[in-house]
Amino acid sequence: MARLSLELQRHFLETQRPSTRVTLVDVLQIAEERVFGLLFVMLALPSALPIPAPGYSIPFGILIFILAVQLIAGSARPWFPQWVLSRSFSLQQLQGILKSGIPWLRRIEAVTRPRYTPICTSFPGRLTIGIAVALMAVSMMIPIPGTNTLPAIGVLITGFGLLEDDGIISLAGLGLCVMGGILSLSILLAVLWGGHSLLDWIQVWLQRQ
Repeated sequence: MARLSLELQRHFLETQRPSTRVTLVDVLQIAEERVFGLLFVMLALPSALPIPAPGYSIPFGILIFILAVQLIAGSARPWFPQWVLSRSFSLQQLQGILKSGIPWLRRIEAVTRPRYTPICTSFPGRLTIGIAVALMAVSMMIPIPGTNTLPAIGVLITGFGLLEDDGIISLAGLGLCVMGGILSLSILLAVLWGGHSLLDWIQVWLQRQ
């Protein structure tokens, strides 16, 4: 499989497409055997970019969660209901996201290669990745500022590791998922407890010990 950035550029930026709409099936056609990694990267990319892409976090978070559950269950290839496969979105919007995202993807590709592959291919490794990604997908679906970007970056990096069978990159992505989970939990606690963040709570707890 060619580098993801090249595949995306060729399919969606350079090739004249017969329609101005894109479906999930169009994306799956370039996935080959590493479909989970590709879909995690594609679905997390809009929310992970420093340029805001409003409206993507919740629906793409739902799709990422569905994928993560299937990864946890040990599925080799993902399954989607027909209405999800046939649902379309604007090619122009996708092209705008790709023009901003492909330079970032190329930076990641420059340091990826197959290594420590059991982290990406063994059942325990894929189970751990699936659980982490599922939690980040839930965070992406929370309609509160600050709970979307870092979890999405964690999913994107972890997905890149799966895509390239690079266990080191997947571990880095899992580390970002942990950080994203802490940040999201802190924001939620701040909202629920009237401005007290998780770090404030931990500081108070340590002072009492």
